[in-house]
Amino acid sequence: MTMRIKLIVLVIGSFFLVQCQSDKNIQKPVVYAVGDSTVKNGQGDGSGGLWGWGDFIDQFLDASKVTVKNHALGGTSSRTFIQKGLWKSVLDSLKKGDYVLIQFGHNDNGPINDNFRARGTIKGTGEATEEIDNMLSGEHEIVHTYGWYLRKIINETKQKGGIPILMSPIPRNNWENGKVVRNNDTYGLWSKQIAMQEEVTFVDLNGAMALEMEKLGQDKIYGNLFYEKDHTHTTAKGAALAASIIAQGLKESDNSLKEYLLENPTIVLPKKIRMYLIGDSTMANNGIPEAVGWGVFLPEFMDTTRVQILNKARGGRSSRSFHYQKLWQEVRDSLKPGDYVLMQFGHNDGGFLDKPKYRGSLMGIGDSTVVVQREDQTTEVVHSYGWYMTQFIKQAQKKGAVPIVLSPIPRNIWNGKQLQRADESYGLWAQQAAIENQAIFININDSIAIAYEEIGEVMIKKFFPKDHTHTDAKGATFNAAIVAKSLKSDPDSGLKKFVLGHETIDKLQSNVLNDSLKITK
Repeated sequence: MTMRIKLIVLVIGSFFLVQCQSDKNIQKPVVYAVGDSTVKNGQGDGSGGLWGWGDFIDQFLDASKVTVKNHALGGTSSRTFIQKGLWKSVLDSLKKGDYVLIQFGHNDNGPINDNFRARGTIKGTGEATEEIDNMLSGEHEIVHTYGWYLRKIINETKQKGGIPILMSPIPRNNWENGKVVRNNDTYGLWSKQIAMQEEVTFVDLNGAMALEMEKLGQDKIYGNLFYEKDHTHTTAKGAALAASIIAQGLKESDNSLKEYLLENPTIVLPKKIRMYLIGDSTMANNGIPEAVGWGVFLPEFMDTTRVQILNKARGGRSSRSFHYQKLWQEVRDSLKPGDYVLMQFGHNDGGFLDKPKYRGSLMGIGDSTVVVQREDQTTEVVHSYGWYMTQFIKQAQKKGAVPIVLSPIPRNIWNGKQLQRADESYGLWAQQAAIENQAIFININDSIAIAYEEIGEVMIKKFFPKDHTHTDAKGATFNAAIVAKSLKSDPDSGLKKFVLGHETIDKLQSNVLNDSLKITK
């Protein structure tokens, strides 16, 4: 190879090396989201089933070309987002060509000065101000209008070479005469006015989402886009809908961010965990109003957008008969890693060993057995209650599932002012089986008994219209609430984030007491 050819090769090689290094140094544009809890709820992990649209907007954008960073914080207004230094954190990172999605308004209507949050802004878009000595921070502060704060974020974004995009706040789940209440004469209007004045892209998220809610209908909103417990914060589906509206608004705009929108996005909602319930009639759906199991109402206290509850409990079954009749085998064979199995037996385990319904098990948790001849002349080896519970636990664990052992709910049998417990029988043996096999144990026998005792025997009797074992729907709801609280409080179950908040559960429990027992608690 001649010197000239070597030189050309060296030059070409150097060019490509520099080009490759240059390509590596080119950073993707960042799409920042700033706003309140409707943009990012809590830690953005769906706690309590609530999500912000900022957690789903990335699914509409090409991740190979842009990066999404959700800096929104619940409880903030346009004023406090700046005041707390949250906006400065974004601004300091902002580069030319980055985007900032902006949505405030839900918290701007609060008090301007108090010792709780002090987050309100002056209504409108003008230059009005109010000087205060902030009761919360103790600092002297000049408070501006909602529009002033939006204008500040927009202008500072532009100064850094960023591209601001402004949204009106998502609608709350408030209805009047079959229509969703808009904010098009307050924060929706003011955000639009600011966008026009500052010549930035505006997406009328409030109006567009209200239209979609009305198409669905008020009766189909709860448990779908919003929960009954909360008219402001969306479910995963609601947050994804809001994100899709923003994406459509960008697509119809002349904003350069639309170049990064996916043509056919695949929207992935949070994966549901599966929770199997196995047990007897006090957990099962028995099809009669006088005997309803608490498992029927457990979904009311769980985030069903992320938890699928499969109630496989069956009335009349003991741990033995659930095993013998292969009801457990059906559940076991369908288990996958990460599933949960809530098991509660005991009410029927005290039955006859050798007579129909052949459901009695040996007392305790030992290895003793008895051979029983059944009516069809077949023989059955009968084990202890603890042996059957151990089979359920170990086989669930082998499948990668998480077993949770519950003591049986208490019967409506009283000794004076005290409800009879099962802490020397099936409640105790359930606990021992769980401990021996390193499974989670929750003593609902005791926790429900304590709740009943606070209400009193006369009133609690209304929960038991059929007998001393089975509750009606109200009693089942009350018990399900206690189970849900127990799951939320247990540090090892991993279910805390899938259970509704204690406040919501308490409210539903109080409604049950007021409706069924006609008492105030």
